[in-house]
Amino acid sequence: MDEIRDRIVARHLSMDDLESEATLRPKWLNEYIGQEKAKEKLDIFIQAAKGRSESLDHVLLYGPPGLGKTTLANIIANEMGVNIRVTSGPAIERPGDLASILTNLSDDDVLFIDEIHRINRTVEEVLYPAMEDFALDIIIGKGPSARSVRLDLSRFTLIGATTRAGLLTSPLRDRFGVMLNLDLYDIESLTEIVTRSAGILNIDISPMGAYEIAKRSRGTPRIANRLLKRVRDYAQVIGNGVIDEETANKGLEILEVDRLGLDAVDRKLILALIDNFRGRPVGIETLAAATGEERGTIEDVYEPYLLQIGFLNRTPRGRMVTEKAYKHFNRPYPNE
Repeated sequence: MDEIRDRIVARHLSMDDLESEATLRPKWLNEYIGQEKAKEKLDIFIQAAKGRSESLDHVLLYGPPGLGKTTLANIIANEMGVNIRVTSGPAIERPGDLASILTNLSDDDVLFIDEIHRINRTVEEVLYPAMEDFALDIIIGKGPSARSVRLDLSRFTLIGATTRAGLLTSPLRDRFGVMLNLDLYDIESLTEIVTRSAGILNIDISPMGAYEIAKRSRGTPRIANRLLKRVRDYAQVIGNGVIDEETANKGLEILEVDRLGLDAVDRKLILALIDNFRGRPVGIETLAAATGEERGTIEDVYEPYLLQIGFLNRTPRGRMVTEKAYKHFNRPYPNE
């Protein structure tokens, strides 16, 4: 898993990201670039809640990793003028862990649970009355003498983030009043993000240099910021410290990130299908054996972006490479 997270085009948070994301994250909604539909809805809901002097409805943020779900959660807390408590689904192992968190929240505070789809089912059941009635049902004692005690909680806003909304149970999903889907960013928004980050990090960058980094960032701000920092290193050591189009191109070539954001692992996967199987459908187990990668890693890490850009198709008979991928790698399409 560490090798996956070390990929420069990986969407998951790396140790290197932790050092810079806090600095680069926007603090307010008007600073947040992109996701215009989600921002517009959120702004309305926040203003309405503040106008009624109420806490915001519970919010579910879903979409691929690296698109700004954690950033939006912090922005919501800032806009509402309240504190935020951050945790994750796997970290809440027992109902008592959740009870401890909830009883320490003040009025209107935000509780942010990342990877909420991975929350324990027994913990999830405790969450239902907390979200609906702002109360905890605690069982005291065991056996015939056991009794249930209801403990009132401060009103709070739960913000759940997930990359796999389909894994949430219906009872949990239905308790969120606001559901926002974050989409992959377009190149123009990513260019703006790269330019903003460069300004914060005191990096001298040209508009075309920012554009070149943006178009190879796989629609993901986290990857854009990661590429920016690595191209900055190249510009300082090899160039004159300025990231222009040529410097960005050369730096990204050294990083083995091509013009569509594909890296060496992506190329290995696609070329194995093209060169070894000549366009025939390939089962996932066969593909895993041919590339030396685990089945789960291929399905969850490598395939999603290749499917999004139209290089790969999943069919009942197996994986197939599209004509678009053949053209990108200058290979003759089998049907020609």
